[in-house]
Amino acid sequence: MKNTPVPAAPPAPFSQLALPAATLANLAQLGYVEMTPIQAASLPLALAGHDLIAQAKTGSGKTAAFGLALLARLDAKRFDVQAMVLCPTRELADQVAQEIRRLARAEENVKVLTLCGGTALRPQAASLEHGAHVVVGTPGRILDHVLRGNLKLGALNTLVLDEADRMLDMGFFDDIAAVARECPVERQTLLFSATYPDGIAKLAQQFLRNPQQVKLDVQHDTERIRQRFYEVDDTTRLHAVGQLLDHFRPVSAIAFCNTKQQCRDLLDVLRAQGFHALALHGELDQRDRDQVLIQFANRSCSVLVATDVAARGLDVAQLEAVINVDVTPDPEVHVHRIGRTGRAGEDGWAFTLASMDEMGRVGAIEQALGREVPWFPLSELTPAGDGPLLPPMETLQILGGRKEKIRPGDVLGALTGDAGFDGAQIGKINVTEFSTYVAVQRGIAREAVRRLNLGKLKGKKVKARLMDD
Repeated sequence: MKNTPVPAAPPAPFSQLALPAATLANLAQLGYVEMTPIQAASLPLALAGHDLIAQAKTGSGKTAAFGLALLARLDAKRFDVQAMVLCPTRELADQVAQEIRRLARAEENVKVLTLCGGTALRPQAASLEHGAHVVVGTPGRILDHVLRGNLKLGALNTLVLDEADRMLDMGFFDDIAAVARECPVERQTLLFSATYPDGIAKLAQQFLRNPQQVKLDVQHDTERIRQRFYEVDDTTRLHAVGQLLDHFRPVSAIAFCNTKQQCRDLLDVLRAQGFHALALHGELDQRDRDQVLIQFANRSCSVLVATDVAARGLDVAQLEAVINVDVTPDPEVHVHRIGRTGRAGEDGWAFTLASMDEMGRVGAIEQALGREVPWFPLSELTPAGDGPLLPPMETLQILGGRKEKIRPGDVLGALTGDAGFDGAQIGKINVTEFSTYVAVQRGIAREAVRRLNLGKLKGKKVKARLMDD
């Protein structure tokens, strides 16, 4: 394995890559003009056919890096699975599949299929019978389909391991290894990981051929992230989260806890204090996870309480604050947590609560950052607004989704047509298999439910309800 990291390439246009004109035109249409550092460093190597180990965090543009590489090797006329992406969570798999579909618009009818746990096997098997070019999914479910003979990998030419470190954290090493053994030996393997634990070297040794290594030093615009540390003890820690929210009043915040139990305890405290909070941890079933993520991403929930494993792959636009309820023992995880805010030119807050027992961990973070962290007193936190912190939107759930052929445009049409609302009052619309979720401004939520229940959607009566009720 070539262990010399490839230096990060300077910003460069996509037009300098050996990509078809139709692909370049589609990229321009999607707003992709200049490559991000990870794309500039990894795409020339991947397009040249090298196996690759790339160290890149969520939000760095890695999906387009491996997406363009696998699409370049795809023969759309051949209706076999030619590329496969393994992801740690269903949320990330959905995001990746969506991005690959967008990147593939230049090509006629590239079919991308998502195969994840938490949903029934049979409909996925039926979709596979109809054929696909690219499959994206979680290791356990992909392996299940391979062993059942539903997923045939004889024509596979590209295998991507996305967020490989998190898949290893979640105990997927054996599943990944079993899937990789079922793939043709003559294939390209692209491995993307935010950190580089021992398991990655083991995976690379077994399943990659002479991989090139790309490591970028700068992952986040730390200038945009304002960090503050507060000393707490175990009696004040959870209450301090509410104090931070009341003082800084972020529209959208993630509170990271080291354990599921801490998540549950904090959720109880925040709700008792009147905050619109939801929790994301490993014990939620898939439907509940989806509903939590939809409400948080559409700004119907002020604070998401989460563990690191549950939140991996979660990329929320305009996240105003990150709160570290506990200090993580791994400085890299701290940097990864706070790097979720302060993106795309926006400013962000990163607050960390630390007890005397955690000062050793704070020292490790200071070493990783190369500077001392700034401390502030809890006593400076005073409520800055009138009344409780309320999210700007509320989510309505409509019974009926893709199965009923409902599309976002149908819902928007129903609300702005017969129901008489202004388009500016309607937020994100998410259509899942059996339900549709629509964010509306808080002030119109109850009236929107009433009018939807009185009216029709696609010529049929529908049932709608407020998610908060």
